[in-house]
Amino acid sequence: MDIFSSPGRLCLERAVTATGPHILQNPNQINSPFETLPKPPFPLPAAAAAAASSSSSSPPASAASAAMDSGGASDPSRQVRVRFVTKLPAPLRAPPTSIAVPADLTRMGLSEIVNSLLLAASPDHQAQPFDFLVDGELVRLPLQEFLLAKGISVERVLELEYVKAVAPRKQEDPCPHDDWVSAVDGSNPSFILTGCYDGLARIWRDASECTHILEGHSDGITSASFINKGETEDRLHVVTASKDRSLRLFKFDTSVSIPKQIGAYKILRGHTSSVQSVAVDPSTNMICSGSWDNSIKLWSVEGSEEDGDTVSVKKRRTNSDSSGPEESQFEGSATSTFLGHTQCVSAVTWPERQTIYSASWDHSVRLWDVQTGKETWNMVSGKALNCLDCGGESSSLIAAGGSDPVLRVWDPRKPGTLAPIFQFSSHKSWISACKWHPSSWFHLVSSSFDGKVMLWDLRTAWPLASVESHKDKVLCADWWKGDSVISGGADSKLCIASGIEIIVEAVMLEVTAR
Repeated sequence: MDIFSSPGRLCLERAVTATGPHILQNPNQINSPFETLPKPPFPLPAAAAAAASSSSSSPPASAASAAMDSGGASDPSRQVRVRFVTKLPAPLRAPPTSIAVPADLTRMGLSEIVNSLLLAASPDHQAQPFDFLVDGELVRLPLQEFLLAKGISVERVLELEYVKAVAPRKQEDPCPHDDWVSAVDGSNPSFILTGCYDGLARIWRDASECTHILEGHSDGITSASFINKGETEDRLHVVTASKDRSLRLFKFDTSVSIPKQIGAYKILRGHTSSVQSVAVDPSTNMICSGSWDNSIKLWSVEGSEEDGDTVSVKKRRTNSDSSGPEESQFEGSATSTFLGHTQCVSAVTWPERQTIYSASWDHSVRLWDVQTGKETWNMVSGKALNCLDCGGESSSLIAAGGSDPVLRVWDPRKPGTLAPIFQFSSHKSWISACKWHPSSWFHLVSSSFDGKVMLWDLRTAWPLASVESHKDKVLCADWWKGDSVISGGADSKLCIASGIEIIVEAVMLEVTAR
């Protein structure tokens, strides 16, 4: 089944119920529905144990069908015959025998059964949470309610595929700042980049030690990005954007053990209002920026006085010590300007060398041809937009959020319709950031002014996890190292939720096979 085109696949305007997200609240604790799992050793649930010992002892699946006919109300006396399957490695593979389970089980109860089966096969097994898929969709209701909602017959053995639950296992100690943390970039596996309303950007080694402070902006930083995402760890290249209407470029070595103040080697001026967003092209030779002046500008990363792109504006010291070495600082001008938006360009992304996407407070998402500077696609969302990212299948899906609690996903490849193909509505306030997982076609993270960071999977309308580590509005979020989520907020903290297991190989194989 094609999850991107299946009609009526998801009921997407549903509120989160008691079977909803895993909740991460306290700094060193994961409050999750899966914490109800008993600690090993624990017995199989009665129905499962009986079925495992004698498949003939279970009532026929038609009993569960009768429960469905009674309006879908849960009845613990009804049972459904299931078989657990998985793509996980051998130590996590349950016996393939079909068993009868209570029809009113949620995924927590199903997870308990799988853990019990695995424990029976291996006494050393450690209980862990699982999620369950039926025909490629995650189960987020009691089993019989899910089957009724999807019109799935219970006259046959139901095949339940189980995967490791995607939820943070640990909350790292937060990294304090002096003001609102308004930008984060987790694309470097060893360092995290943050931008702050105090006008400074900071480099954090291993999410714990601030090694560099990037200075020079006269107002709050609104966006920041690593430029050399694929280069070696011993030298970093960074761009920052600010409310002071400029962008700044920094290059520096990482071999320091104490915070070192770094000045920009190049200043990019040309916007007439606050610069709100920045993105780097895949070749890392160019940068694009979006501004409150309603324009998008392109800039060259490199350049010298001979290039005609930059002019030397002054010599400056590279640190606060007046005896330190001096560094040339250049001022650059834009190589191109794209016009079309009628309000603030709040987000830009550059997924391919000739393609830029932008989102705006004028309610539109636009696609630009880099070579011609022309707009080639325009989609109106109906809401002022704050954030935008490209990802999903073949990096072709567009996720965006803004001035309502709904995270929306569009597929520009679908002709004749501008309606979103997915909508996720569990946040309670404006959405401030959204990012696709760098390796998974299904998973996203979002942050909101409601103080929460949520993890999403396209195969269910409910969030996989809700991280509540901030005490105020969350302003930015990103993935880090593939298994962690980083976020910054109005509480002046960088927070890191780690231990998120996403089995990328299984995800990709599943989509490829469809």
